[in-house]
Amino acid sequence: MRDIPLSNCERRFLLKAIEEKKRLDGRQTYDYRNIKITFGTDYGCCIVELGRTRVLCQVSCELVPPKDSRPTEGIMFFNLELSPMASPAFEPNRQSELLVMLNRQLERCLRNSKCIDTESLCVVSGEKVWQIRVDVHVLNHDGNLMDAASIAAISALSHFRRPDVAIQGRDITVFSPEERDPIPLSIYHMPICVSFAFFLQGSYLLVDPCEREERVKDGLLVIAMNKHREICSIQSSGGIMLLKDQVLRCSKIASVKVSEITELINKALENDRKIRKEGGKFGFAESMPKERITTLKRDEAPVEMTDVKETANEIVNRTETPTEAYLLAHTEYLKRVLEELTLIENVLISCLERRVLVISDSEEEEVSLYLSSYLKVKVQHTYTVCDITKYNLF
Repeated sequence: MRDIPLSNCERRFLLKAIEEKKRLDGRQTYDYRNIKITFGTDYGCCIVELGRTRVLCQVSCELVPPKDSRPTEGIMFFNLELSPMASPAFEPNRQSELLVMLNRQLERCLRNSKCIDTESLCVVSGEKVWQIRVDVHVLNHDGNLMDAASIAAISALSHFRRPDVAIQGRDITVFSPEERDPIPLSIYHMPICVSFAFFLQGSYLLVDPCEREERVKDGLLVIAMNKHREICSIQSSGGIMLLKDQVLRCSKIASVKVSEITELINKALENDRKIRKEGGKFGFAESMPKERITTLKRDEAPVEMTDVKETANEIVNRTETPTEAYLLAHTEYLKRVLEELTLIENVLISCLERRVLVISDSEEEEVSLYLSSYLKVKVQHTYTVCDITKYNLF
Protein backbone atom coordinates (compact mmCIF):
# COMPACT_ATOMS: atom_id res chain seq x y z
CA MET A 1 0.00 0.00 0.00
CA ARG A 2 1.48 3.31 -1.09
CA ASP A 3 0.93 6.70 0.41
CA ILE A 4 -1.45 9.10 -1.36
CA PRO A 5 0.36 12.26 -2.51
CA LEU A 6 -0.99 15.73 -1.83
CA SER A 7 -3.05 17.37 -4.53
CA ASN A 8 -2.21 20.80 -5.88
CA CYS A 9 -5.19 22.30 -4.06
CA GLU A 10 -4.04 20.89 -0.73
CA ARG A 11 -0.50 22.10 -1.33
CA ARG A 12 -1.64 25.64 -2.15
CA PHE A 13 -3.98 25.64 0.85
CA LEU A 14 -1.19 24.64 3.26
CA LEU A 15 1.27 27.20 1.88
CA LYS A 16 -1.36 29.96 1.99
CA ALA A 17 -2.16 29.10 5.61
CA ILE A 18 1.54 29.22 6.53
CA GLU A 19 1.85 32.66 4.91
CA GLU A 20 -1.02 33.84 7.11
CA LYS A 21 0.68 32.26 10.18
CA LYS A 22 -2.03 29.66 10.60
CA ARG A 23 -1.66 25.91 11.13
CA LEU A 24 -4.00 23.01 10.58
CA ASP A 25 -4.24 22.08 14.28
CA GLY A 26 -4.56 25.66 15.52
CA ARG A 27 -1.03 25.96 16.95
CA GLN A 28 1.16 29.02 16.80
CA THR A 29 4.39 29.12 14.82
CA TYR A 30 6.68 28.05 17.68
CA ASP A 31 4.30 25.75 19.55
CA TYR A 32 4.92 22.04 20.13
CA ARG A 33 2.16 19.48 20.14
CA ASN A 34 1.23 17.82 23.44
CA ILE A 35 3.99 15.50 24.67
CA LYS A 36 3.12 12.45 26.76
CA ILE A 37 5.80 10.17 28.24
CA THR A 38 4.80 6.75 29.58
CA PHE A 39 7.10 4.11 31.07
CA GLY A 40 6.49 0.36 30.95
CA THR A 41 6.69 -2.22 33.71
CA ASP A 42 10.31 -3.05 32.84
CA TYR A 43 13.14 -0.57 33.21
CA GLY A 44 14.17 1.04 29.92
CA CYS A 45 10.80 0.76 28.15
CA CYS A 46 9.18 4.03 27.13
CA ILE A 47 6.45 5.33 24.81
CA VAL A 48 6.44 8.96 23.71
CA GLU A 49 3.41 10.57 22.11
CA LEU A 50 4.01 13.80 20.21
CA GLY A 51 0.53 14.66 19.09
CA ARG A 52 -0.50 11.65 17.03
CA THR A 53 3.12 10.58 16.46
CA ARG A 54 3.86 7.61 18.72
CA VAL A 55 7.32 6.09 19.27
CA LEU A 56 8.31 3.09 21.40
CA CYS A 57 11.84 2.77 22.74
CA GLN A 58 13.33 -0.29 24.46
CA VAL A 59 16.80 -0.34 26.03
CA SER A 60 18.60 -3.63 26.71
CA CYS A 61 22.15 -4.68 27.59
CA GLU A 62 24.51 -7.63 27.33
CA LEU A 63 28.14 -8.45 28.09
CA VAL A 64 30.36 -8.42 24.96
CA PRO A 65 34.07 -8.08 24.19
CA PRO A 66 35.11 -4.43 23.76
CA LYS A 67 36.50 -2.82 20.63
CA ASP A 68 40.24 -3.12 20.14
CA SER A 69 40.63 0.63 19.80
CA ARG A 70 38.74 1.31 23.08
CA PRO A 71 39.23 -1.62 25.47
CA THR A 72 37.97 0.26 28.55
CA GLU A 73 34.74 1.70 27.10
CA GLY A 74 31.30 0.22 26.67
CA ILE A 75 29.42 0.09 23.37
CA MET A 76 26.32 2.06 22.39
CA PHE A 77 24.18 0.63 19.58
CA PHE A 78 21.14 2.35 18.07
CA ASN A 79 18.51 0.75 15.86
CA LEU A 80 15.49 2.55 14.43
CA GLU A 81 12.67 0.78 12.61
CA LEU A 82 9.96 2.18 10.35
CA SER A 83 7.19 -0.37 9.94
CA PRO A 84 4.23 -0.15 7.52
CA MET A 85 1.99 -0.09 10.60
CA ALA A 86 3.14 3.48 11.26
CA SER A 87 2.52 4.81 7.75
CA PRO A 88 1.67 3.33 4.34
CA ALA A 89 4.69 5.19 2.94
CA PHE A 90 7.08 2.87 4.81
CA GLU A 91 8.00 -0.34 3.02
CA PRO A 92 8.86 -3.51 4.99
CA ASN A 93 12.38 -4.98 4.99
CA ARG A 94 13.86 -2.03 3.15
CA GLN A 95 16.14 0.75 4.35
CA SER A 96 14.81 4.00 3.01
CA GLU A 97 16.66 7.29 2.85
CA LEU A 98 14.55 8.61 5.73
CA LEU A 99 15.48 5.64 7.94
CA VAL A 100 19.22 6.06 7.31
CA MET A 101 19.03 9.80 8.01
CA LEU A 102 17.09 9.33 11.26
CA ASN A 103 19.44 6.61 12.48
CA ARG A 104 22.56 8.68 11.82
CA GLN A 105 21.06 11.76 13.41
CA LEU A 106 20.11 9.75 16.51
CA GLU A 107 23.65 8.40 16.82
CA ARG A 108 25.16 11.87 16.50
CA CYS A 109 22.72 13.22 19.06
CA LEU A 110 23.29 10.59 21.76
CA ARG A 111 26.52 8.71 21.12
CA ASN A 112 28.79 11.39 19.64
CA SER A 113 27.66 13.96 22.20
CA LYS A 114 29.13 11.79 25.01
CA CYS A 115 25.99 12.15 27.08
CA ILE A 116 26.56 8.69 28.64
CA ASP A 117 29.67 7.67 30.55
CA THR A 118 30.83 4.68 28.48
CA GLU A 119 33.82 4.01 30.75
CA SER A 120 31.44 3.10 33.58
CA LEU A 121 30.17 0.27 31.35
CA CYS A 122 33.52 -1.53 31.48
CA VAL A 123 33.54 -4.74 33.56
CA VAL A 124 36.99 -6.21 32.78
CA SER A 125 39.34 -4.09 30.71
CA GLY A 126 39.93 -5.63 27.32
CA GLU A 127 37.64 -8.60 28.01
CA LYS A 128 34.07 -7.72 28.96
CA VAL A 129 32.05 -4.54 28.68
CA TRP A 130 28.35 -3.72 28.63
CA GLN A 131 26.76 -3.12 25.25
CA ILE A 132 23.72 -0.85 25.55
CA ARG A 133 21.25 -1.43 22.71
CA VAL A 134 18.58 1.20 22.01
CA ASP A 135 15.72 0.00 19.76
CA VAL A 136 13.32 2.68 18.55
CA HIS A 137 10.08 1.56 16.89
CA VAL A 138 7.79 4.05 15.19
CA LEU A 139 4.19 3.11 16.00
CA ASN A 140 2.43 5.97 14.21
CA HIS A 141 3.83 8.63 11.92
CA ASP A 142 2.28 12.08 11.95
CA GLY A 143 5.40 14.16 11.44
CA ASN A 144 8.58 15.12 13.31
CA LEU A 145 9.90 11.62 13.94
CA MET A 146 13.35 12.89 14.89
CA ASP A 147 12.17 14.86 17.92
CA ALA A 148 9.93 12.05 19.15
CA ALA A 149 12.71 9.46 18.71
CA SER A 150 15.28 11.56 20.59
CA ILE A 151 12.89 12.20 23.49
CA ALA A 152 11.99 8.50 23.69
CA ALA A 153 15.63 7.39 23.53
CA ILE A 154 16.98 9.70 26.23
CA SER A 155 13.93 9.00 28.45
CA ALA A 156 14.41 5.24 28.11
CA LEU A 157 18.16 5.55 28.81
CA SER A 158 17.46 7.61 31.93
CA HIS A 159 14.91 5.05 33.08
CA PHE A 160 17.07 1.99 32.31
CA ARG A 161 18.83 -0.07 35.00
CA ARG A 162 21.58 -2.56 34.20
CA PRO A 163 22.26 -5.64 36.37
CA ASP A 164 24.92 -5.49 39.03
CA VAL A 165 28.04 -7.64 38.56
CA ALA A 166 30.73 -9.07 40.81
CA ILE A 167 34.24 -10.15 39.77
CA GLN A 168 36.18 -12.92 41.54
CA GLY A 169 39.41 -13.64 39.77
CA ARG A 170 38.40 -14.32 36.18
CA ASP A 171 34.81 -15.22 37.05
CA ILE A 172 32.07 -12.67 36.39
CA THR A 173 28.76 -13.04 38.25
CA VAL A 174 25.69 -11.20 36.98
CA PHE A 175 23.05 -10.70 39.69
CA SER A 176 19.33 -10.70 39.03
CA PRO A 177 17.13 -7.80 40.21
CA GLU A 178 15.90 -10.00 43.09
CA GLU A 179 19.45 -10.53 44.35
CA ARG A 180 20.79 -7.00 43.96
CA ASP A 181 19.23 -3.72 42.92
CA PRO A 182 19.97 -2.78 39.28
CA ILE A 183 22.30 0.15 38.62
CA PRO A 184 21.25 3.19 36.54
CA LEU A 185 23.42 4.54 33.73
CA SER A 186 25.71 7.52 34.28
CA ILE A 187 24.15 10.29 32.18
CA TYR A 188 25.95 13.62 32.00
CA HIS A 189 23.28 15.60 30.12
CA MET A 190 20.14 15.10 28.02
CA PRO A 191 20.50 16.11 24.36
CA ILE A 192 17.13 16.66 22.67
CA CYS A 193 16.45 17.36 19.00
CA VAL A 194 14.31 20.30 17.91
CA SER A 195 13.19 20.39 14.26
CA PHE A 196 12.49 23.54 12.22
CA ALA A 197 10.74 23.32 8.84
CA PHE A 198 11.31 26.10 6.28
CA PHE A 199 8.85 27.08 3.57
CA LEU A 200 8.93 29.26 0.46
CA GLN A 201 12.75 29.27 0.23
CA GLY A 202 13.29 30.04 3.89
CA SER A 203 10.80 32.89 4.20
CA TYR A 204 8.73 31.09 6.85
CA LEU A 205 9.58 28.51 9.50
CA LEU A 206 7.57 26.25 11.80
CA VAL A 207 8.52 24.32 14.92
CA ASP A 208 7.44 20.68 15.21
CA PRO A 209 5.95 20.23 11.71
CA CYS A 210 3.18 17.67 11.29
CA GLU A 211 3.14 15.11 8.48
CA ARG A 212 1.25 17.29 5.96
CA GLU A 213 3.45 20.29 6.69
CA GLU A 214 6.55 18.15 6.08
CA ARG A 215 5.28 17.31 2.59
CA VAL A 216 5.32 20.94 1.46
CA LYS A 217 8.51 22.06 3.23
CA ASP A 218 11.56 23.26 1.31
CA GLY A 219 14.14 22.53 4.00
CA LEU A 220 14.62 21.11 7.49
CA LEU A 221 16.98 22.18 10.27
CA VAL A 222 17.49 19.83 13.24
CA ILE A 223 19.35 21.15 16.30
CA ALA A 224 20.31 18.80 19.14
CA MET A 225 20.86 20.75 22.35
CA ASN A 226 20.84 20.20 26.12
CA LYS A 227 19.43 22.43 28.82
CA HIS A 228 22.86 24.03 29.35
CA ARG A 229 22.48 25.65 25.87
CA GLU A 230 25.23 23.43 24.44
CA ILE A 231 24.68 22.42 20.81
CA CYS A 232 25.41 18.69 20.44
CA SER A 233 24.72 18.39 16.72
CA ILE A 234 23.15 20.38 13.91
CA GLN A 235 21.97 19.16 10.54
CA SER A 236 20.36 20.93 7.59
CA SER A 237 18.62 19.13 4.73
CA GLY A 238 16.60 20.18 1.71
CA GLY A 239 19.20 22.17 -0.22
CA ILE A 240 18.16 25.68 0.86
CA MET A 241 20.62 28.36 1.95
CA LEU A 242 20.15 29.55 5.52
CA LEU A 243 21.50 32.82 6.82
CA LYS A 244 23.48 33.13 10.02
CA ASP A 245 20.70 35.13 11.67
CA GLN A 246 18.19 32.37 10.89
CA VAL A 247 20.38 29.72 12.51
CA LEU A 248 20.95 31.87 15.61
CA ARG A 249 17.25 32.54 15.85
CA CYS A 250 16.48 28.83 15.66
CA SER A 251 19.11 28.05 18.30
CA LYS A 252 17.51 30.51 20.74
CA ILE A 253 14.09 28.95 20.17
CA ALA A 254 15.58 25.47 20.59
CA SER A 255 17.13 26.37 23.95
CA VAL A 256 13.71 27.31 25.34
CA LYS A 257 12.03 24.18 23.98
CA VAL A 258 14.79 21.90 25.25
CA SER A 259 14.48 23.30 28.78
CA GLU A 260 10.73 22.65 28.78
CA ILE A 261 11.09 19.09 27.42
CA THR A 262 13.89 18.26 29.87
CA GLU A 263 11.73 19.38 32.77
CA LEU A 264 8.88 17.22 31.43
CA ILE A 265 11.17 14.16 31.23
CA ASN A 266 12.48 14.68 34.76
CA LYS A 267 8.95 15.04 36.08
CA ALA A 268 7.85 11.80 34.35
CA LEU A 269 10.89 9.95 35.77
CA GLU A 270 10.19 11.26 39.26
CA ASN A 271 6.53 10.23 39.10
CA ASP A 272 7.47 6.72 37.94
CA ARG A 273 10.09 6.42 40.69
CA LYS A 274 7.58 7.55 43.31
CA ILE A 275 4.89 5.08 42.17
CA ARG A 276 7.34 2.17 42.16
CA LYS A 277 8.58 3.07 45.62
CA GLU A 278 5.08 3.29 47.05
CA GLY A 279 4.10 -0.02 45.43
CA GLY A 280 1.38 1.46 43.23
CA LYS A 281 0.26 0.39 39.79
CA PHE A 282 2.47 1.41 36.87
CA GLY A 283 3.01 0.49 33.22
CA PHE A 284 1.35 1.09 29.88
CA ALA A 285 -1.97 -0.51 30.93
CA GLU A 286 -2.42 1.93 33.81
CA SER A 287 -1.79 4.94 31.56
CA MET A 288 -4.56 4.04 29.09
CA PRO A 289 -7.84 5.93 29.60
CA LYS A 290 -10.59 3.67 30.90
CA GLU A 291 -13.31 4.01 28.30
CA ARG A 292 -16.22 1.77 27.37
CA ILE A 293 -14.32 0.26 24.45
CA THR A 294 -11.09 -0.43 26.38
CA THR A 295 -12.35 -1.87 29.65
CA LEU A 296 -15.09 -4.05 31.05
CA LYS A 297 -14.71 -2.81 34.59
CA ARG A 298 -17.50 -0.72 36.03
CA ASP A 299 -16.98 1.90 38.65
CA GLU A 300 -18.47 0.72 41.93
CA ALA A 301 -20.78 3.26 43.54
CA PRO A 302 -20.47 3.31 47.35
CA VAL A 303 -23.74 2.47 49.13
CA GLU A 304 -24.38 3.69 52.65
CA MET A 305 -25.62 0.70 54.71
CA THR A 306 -25.79 2.31 58.14
CA ASP A 307 -29.18 2.99 59.78
CA VAL A 308 -31.02 0.86 57.24
CA LYS A 309 -33.75 -0.24 59.66
CA GLU A 310 -34.42 3.30 60.84
CA THR A 311 -34.67 4.53 57.27
CA ALA A 312 -37.07 1.71 56.36
CA ASN A 313 -39.26 2.45 59.37
CA GLU A 314 -39.42 6.12 58.44
CA ILE A 315 -40.50 5.25 54.92
CA VAL A 316 -43.18 2.88 56.23
CA ASN A 317 -44.45 5.47 58.70
CA ARG A 318 -44.70 8.11 55.98
CA THR A 319 -46.90 5.91 53.81
CA GLU A 320 -50.61 6.63 53.91
CA THR A 321 -53.06 4.04 55.24
CA PRO A 322 -55.48 2.71 52.63
CA THR A 323 -58.90 4.39 52.63
CA GLU A 324 -62.25 2.62 53.03
CA ALA A 325 -63.14 3.24 49.39
CA TYR A 326 -59.92 1.52 48.26
CA LEU A 327 -60.57 -1.50 50.54
CA LEU A 328 -64.16 -1.79 49.35
CA ALA A 329 -63.15 -1.67 45.67
CA HIS A 330 -60.40 -4.24 46.25
CA THR A 331 -62.83 -6.57 48.05
CA GLU A 332 -65.34 -6.36 45.21
CA TYR A 333 -62.58 -7.14 42.72
CA LEU A 334 -61.55 -10.25 44.69
CA LYS A 335 -65.13 -11.46 44.83
CA ARG A 336 -65.43 -11.25 41.05
CA VAL A 337 -62.18 -13.16 40.65
CA LEU A 338 -63.36 -15.95 42.97
CA GLU A 339 -66.67 -16.21 41.14
CA GLU A 340 -64.75 -16.51 37.89
CA LEU A 341 -62.62 -19.30 39.30
CA THR A 342 -65.65 -21.17 40.60
CA LEU A 343 -67.24 -20.98 37.16
CA ILE A 344 -64.08 -22.36 35.57
CA GLU A 345 -64.06 -25.21 38.09
CA ASN A 346 -67.65 -26.15 37.29
CA VAL A 347 -67.01 -26.09 33.56
CA LEU A 348 -64.00 -28.36 33.91
CA ILE A 349 -65.88 -30.82 36.15
CA SER A 350 -68.77 -30.99 33.71
CA CYS A 351 -66.40 -31.66 30.83
CA LEU A 352 -64.73 -34.46 32.73
CA GLU A 353 -68.05 -36.03 33.68
CA ARG A 354 -69.19 -36.17 30.05
CA ARG A 355 -66.05 -37.94 28.92
CA VAL A 356 -64.68 -40.98 30.67
CA LEU A 357 -60.93 -40.72 31.04
CA VAL A 358 -58.80 -43.74 31.63
CA ILE A 359 -55.53 -42.51 33.07
CA SER A 360 -52.91 -43.91 35.33
CA ASP A 361 -52.07 -42.71 38.81
CA SER A 362 -49.03 -40.77 37.57
CA GLU A 363 -51.01 -39.06 34.81
CA GLU A 364 -53.75 -38.26 37.33
CA GLU A 365 -51.20 -36.59 39.53
CA GLU A 366 -49.79 -34.59 36.58
CA VAL A 367 -53.27 -33.36 35.55
CA SER A 368 -54.01 -32.42 39.14
CA LEU A 369 -50.77 -30.49 39.48
CA TYR A 370 -51.33 -28.75 36.16
CA LEU A 371 -54.83 -27.58 37.06
CA SER A 372 -53.72 -26.56 40.53
CA SER A 373 -50.79 -24.52 39.19
CA TYR A 374 -53.02 -22.93 36.54
CA LEU A 375 -55.58 -21.81 39.09
CA LYS A 376 -52.84 -20.72 41.49
CA VAL A 377 -51.27 -18.51 38.83
CA LYS A 378 -54.67 -17.08 38.06
CA VAL A 379 -55.16 -16.15 41.70
CA GLN A 380 -51.63 -14.76 42.09
CA HIS A 381 -52.33 -12.27 39.30
CA THR A 382 -54.90 -10.70 41.59
CA TYR A 383 -52.14 -9.82 44.09
CA THR A 384 -53.65 -11.91 46.91
CA VAL A 385 -53.04 -15.26 48.56
CA CYS A 386 -55.77 -17.92 48.38
CA ASP A 387 -55.98 -21.54 49.43
CA ILE A 388 -55.80 -23.36 46.10
CA THR A 389 -56.20 -26.87 47.44
CA LYS A 390 -60.00 -26.76 47.05
CA TYR A 391 -59.59 -26.39 43.27
CA ASN A 392 -57.96 -29.81 42.94
CA LEU A 393 -60.40 -31.72 40.74
CA PHE A 394 -59.03 -35.20 41.49
